[in-house]
Amino acid sequence: MIIEQRIYTLHPGKVPEYMRLYEAEGLTAQEPILGKLVGWYAVDFGPQNQIIHMWAYDSYEERARRRAELGKSAAWQAFLPKILPLILRQENKTLIPAPWSPKP
Repeated sequence: MIIEQRIYTLHPGKVPEYMRLYEAEGLTAQEPILGKLVGWYAVDFGPQNQIIHMWAYDSYEERARRRAELGKSAAWQAFLPKILPLILRQENKTLIPAPWSPKP
């Protein structure tokens, strides 16, 4: 199992708008395709103007297949132009759970 962590740094003051758009359209486009949402967060203290979400996959191959399917989704393609102007920077990490880590 792998966990993909995505950190988006948004332009100052844009977190509420991003969250509103994502709740209304993004989640319904992503979740049926990507599957296992581990968590979705907004940063309270620390680096500001960030949102973080994590998705679980059984393998890198599954991740690649699901991400490719998302890229072909009409709902996702319609959503992207609404959020891209809000994003300043994106950082992706792959996390490998320790053997004793709870499974999502």
